[in-house]
Amino acid sequence: MGALSHIRVLDLSRVLAGPWGSQILADLGADVIKVEHPHGGDESRAWGPPFARREDGTTSDVSAYFLCTNRNKKSVTVDLAQHEGQDIVRRLAQQSDVVIENFKVGGLAQYGLDYASLSTLNSRLVYCSITGFGQTGPYAARAGYDFLIQGLGGLMSVTGRRDSEPGGGPLKVGVALTDILTGVYASSAILAALAYRERSGVGQHIDLALLDVQVACLANQALSYLVTGSVPRPLGNEHPSIVPYQDVPTRDGQMLLAIGNDDQFRRFCAAAGEPSLADDPRFATNARRVASRAELMPLLQRLTAARTTAEWTAALAEKGVPCGPINDLAQVFTDPHVVARGLASRIEHETLGSVPTVASPLRLSATPVTYAAAPPRLGEHTDSVLADALGLSPDEIASLRSRGIV
Repeated sequence: MGALSHIRVLDLSRVLAGPWGSQILADLGADVIKVEHPHGGDESRAWGPPFARREDGTTSDVSAYFLCTNRNKKSVTVDLAQHEGQDIVRRLAQQSDVVIENFKVGGLAQYGLDYASLSTLNSRLVYCSITGFGQTGPYAARAGYDFLIQGLGGLMSVTGRRDSEPGGGPLKVGVALTDILTGVYASSAILAALAYRERSGVGQHIDLALLDVQVACLANQALSYLVTGSVPRPLGNEHPSIVPYQDVPTRDGQMLLAIGNDDQFRRFCAAAGEPSLADDPRFATNARRVASRAELMPLLQRLTAARTTAEWTAALAEKGVPCGPINDLAQVFTDPHVVARGLASRIEHETLGSVPTVASPLRLSATPVTYAAAPPRLGEHTDSVLADALGLSPDEIASLRSRGIV
């Protein structure tokens, strides 16, 4: 029994933010029914290459993108543009605890599938709407995409090399981080709403916007601006408030130093054979090191360049000084600790055989995450869900299919 095995989620969302949130709930045991259009389904099914390989080595039409965020779900195909399709979703919503959708503002109202309509049928329903800009405000009607939100929401302005350096200028993060964080916030908000429902007996509407999430997740950078009025600029791998906290050269490449306090700095200097640096008035405290960054870092870089990355990580680990390599993904998934934690796993797919998946980071002692099912084929569970949840007969399902409703 998973922690959420008593919860049914009707997932009307596509691509990443909504599906990421529903996958978190599915990993925790929720019964997640993913509703897709009969022709093509979730757009991310076609977002490749790369596509997964079959066991015989041939390439399938299942995108790696779709595989990353849709495990443990059931796929049901329904055409929402048809009245009978809308009725199917309404009936499923009556039997569900949660609805997740990422249509444009008002997009589902025309079908009678918005919160106002469905809550009259199921007052206990927790309904999570994910949009680019929220249900209100001057941008509410606009479509929102992760890349655009990273720019509009300020993340790109603090990401990348300094403006004055070669290659400087705004950069997006290497994954669709705003979408992913929105999915994480969605799962948290849904769980909070379900907890409130236990006490009140009623559900509620969750208005979740990518822009809101992006601005909220600027964290210290946002507060630094609000406190000082000074606009942060990109610093490459340097930290605006901590020194040394960046990449440094080694004899065979680079490594990261993440020295968070004065005691760690003192231990680093001792390990580097230059204990007097920690007593230098310019470098004795973090605030002074930040002010003297331009003087300190060339000194440290000359020291770190004398040993290999492996030599440094071993020596500094003994001293409790945070440091580490800069791994590519091949190195990540062969790292002994990553291997020991089982972060690369495999799951059985009905047509592809064994396919890879990245393990959930959630580790619950009594109700652990399970990987019961690979991401589903389009419409794989249409018949079983319509029969089991709605009591439709094989002839009724065949009629719906012949008319393109499912």
